Amino acid sequence: MMPHHRRTGGCQCGAVRYALLAMPESTICHCRMCQKATGSLFAALCKVKVADLVWTRGQPARFQSSSVAERHFCAACGTPLTFHFLNGAEIEVTTGSLDTPSELPPREQFGAEARVPWIDRLIPGRLPERQTVPRPGLTVSSLQHPDHDTPDA
Repeated sequence: MMPHHRRTGGCQCGAVRYALLAMPESTICHCRMCQKATGSLFAALCKVKVADLVWTRGQPARFQSSSVAERHFCAACGTPLTFHFLNGAEIEVTTGSLDTPSELPPREQFGAEARVPWIDRLIPGRLPERQTVPRPGLTVSSLQHPDHDTPDA
């Protein structure tokens, strides 16, 4: 029987999938290293004990991003998947790699000293907003793995 708090996720291409066996603690980190690792303004992360992260398909590649930490990612598509202090008891998966990221809003922010000063402009209503729609005459078919587990190919 699966725990009711089990969460699943994986990379964009589906080569690497994982399950979280405990309810994660969700945070955001603004530090420069997280900005570069995700290619974004901040890293949204969900922390569990190392034993509560199970790789269910494939194995991620690893990059030691500092003298104290490593990050896992998909070698096939490049999706950032984790942050982990070396020999740490906890590991953090990228919230965006979860199948249902909207279910885990952040509870705390780290690395505030590196937060970009204009991030508050991203609050709804402060900048014009548009829906993602293809250009007229352009048909888009997603090649991205769906947001759920699938049988191995």
